[in-house]
Amino acid sequence: MTAQSTLEFASAADAGMVRKFNEDSIAIDCETGLMILADGMGGYLAGDVASSMATAVAADAVRAGLAKMALPSGHGPAGKSPAACVVKTAAETANQAIFKLAHKDAQYRDMGTTLTLALFLDDRIAVAHVGDSRLYRLRYDRLEQLTQDHSLLRDQVEAGVIDAEEAKGSHNRNLLTRALGKKEIVEVDLREEDVLPGDIYLLCSDGLNNMVEDADIQLALCELKANLPLAANLLVQMANDNGGHDNVSVVLARVREFPVRRGLFDWLFGWLKG
Repeated sequence: MTAQSTLEFASAADAGMVRKFNEDSIAIDCETGLMILADGMGGYLAGDVASSMATAVAADAVRAGLAKMALPSGHGPAGKSPAACVVKTAAETANQAIFKLAHKDAQYRDMGTTLTLALFLDDRIAVAHVGDSRLYRLRYDRLEQLTQDHSLLRDQVEAGVIDAEEAKGSHNRNLLTRALGKKEIVEVDLREEDVLPGDIYLLCSDGLNNMVEDADIQLALCELKANLPLAANLLVQMANDNGGHDNVSVVLARVREFPVRRGLFDWLFGWLKG
């Protein structure tokens, strides 16, 4: 069984109601079970270039890492699985590419991007995350945020400087404390989770969660989980109906049946065949 038969993907994106250009970038690889979202910054062209580079470079790095990876039963450094090491390396590789271009070409000097990358392998998901794009999981009709925002606003809330209600109107919402391309070395958050049949995973840029409450996202996914393309488009429309102050992009993945373990040779056969 391949990721292609185990997972169903859908996506939707829009520039929103205020901005002219969409600086978000998404990538889906059904064969390898990979989904990526990047939200660029630095103004049109620079932000667009950063997010596009992030998804393209990270996707290539994941494919290369999987081709070299030991059997999934092995473990990498610090108890991390090979899949976690692959996604971490992919994020770091993308950061290096963006950082080098930003310091080589003046027109890209201030560019950067978020990156949230999720790789489904066997009965697990490995996540690499930098910035304030988000990964959610809907399980048994309950929505849970699996990533933590790297933003000044989150730091202020955690420190007790402001409360959650005050945070909704804060001007620090878009100030990131971590992003790709800003420093030569980036700290990447890693997370691994078991997946279950019926799980739905949502990748989104902050243009969604800044405009739509988590409770409303949960309700939309619960009502439309049988139709992922419709659910993706509805989430984008909800963000726009609530003001659409930013670009909004979403990627949805549903686990259709319980994955079986795929060895390296099974994956390589499917990759070469494709």
